[in-house]
Amino acid sequence: MAKIDTEILKTKQHFEMLDGLRGLAALAIVIFHFMEIVYLPNKNFIAHGFLAVDFFFCLSGFVIAYAYHQDRIEKMGLAAFFKTRLIRLHPLVIFGSVLGLLAFLYDPFSSHPETYEAGKLILIFLSSVFLIPFPGMPDRYFNLFGLNAPAWSLFWEYVANILYALFLYKLSRRSLFLLTVFAAAGLCFASSRAGGSLLGGWSGETFWDGFARISYSFLAGMLIFRSNWIIKSNIGFLGLSVLLLLAFLMPFTEEWNWLTQPFVVLFYFPLLIALGAGAKLTEGFRKICIFSGKISYPLYMTHYAVMWIFANYYTTYKPETTELFFIVTIGTLLLVGFAYLTMVFYDIPIRKYLTDRRKKV
Repeated sequence: MAKIDTEILKTKQHFEMLDGLRGLAALAIVIFHFMEIVYLPNKNFIAHGFLAVDFFFCLSGFVIAYAYHQDRIEKMGLAAFFKTRLIRLHPLVIFGSVLGLLAFLYDPFSSHPETYEAGKLILIFLSSVFLIPFPGMPDRYFNLFGLNAPAWSLFWEYVANILYALFLYKLSRRSLFLLTVFAAAGLCFASSRAGGSLLGGWSGETFWDGFARISYSFLAGMLIFRSNWIIKSNIGFLGLSVLLLLAFLMPFTEEWNWLTQPFVVLFYFPLLIALGAGAKLTEGFRKICIFSGKISYPLYMTHYAVMWIFANYYTTYKPETTELFFIVTIGTLLLVGFAYLTMVFYDIPIRKYLTDRRKKV
């Protein structure tokens, strides 16, 4: 029988099982973005793939609370914390923005660049590089970051990191619990206001839905760590992968979304984090999980430039189902390969350079 493990947090460790689940969630996001271009939600087999973002948020809250506990934050100071997080996150924010700009300018299936003045395009690019929300592209559904749509979640990730370093880490467990309950109410309100959906946060119109989504999930992740809610079990990586995929593959129904989506985010994802932190990882899956975790962020931040090109291709040529299958399958594999190259030849070297330079200062 599964039980709460209070010993597992006494020594520092790396939660490789959670890394593996992070990579699986990133892969689900890529496939979801392909599929949502082609199919309406009720015909999309992975219509709830967007909930992977909420899983990321919850996992982030757990990892940040684990890696930057109160003693460490106070010893390193705010400036060091912010520099560390910038070095970890921002190189790929910049790279994703550059990719998005190149894809926009040289998309063979679109003439959209002609509709934008150079000044506005520069402003859009700079807002993307500096993570300043600017929903100024109507042909891209007023995404907060038109050149790299997934950056909206990074914006809220930065907000959560700032709030954590300023005061969240100081909260008692009781205060953290009460704040999490309050955030849960806010999430339910955002879902109700959106007609029972948690898909918002990526556009100017749904901006504050992003705040509701990260507020609850990030705090819930923190609470799992601070409360030692780590469940030791014999569930392996395959078992947890299936459980995670069930959330993304559950049917999309207008009648029940108001219940299923908040349930998954409020209870199911925190449960998976608790299980993933305490589950046993066999040696056979260890390397897979490590690789999956490392490639998840590069994949997430580099894939969307291709999505705009694919959307324009699909609109122009309307490929049949068989062709679509091969496009999505091969496209996903190529995106994983590109993310790996980005990680090896750009992200890791840049972060190492910045870290080494910071140590010398």
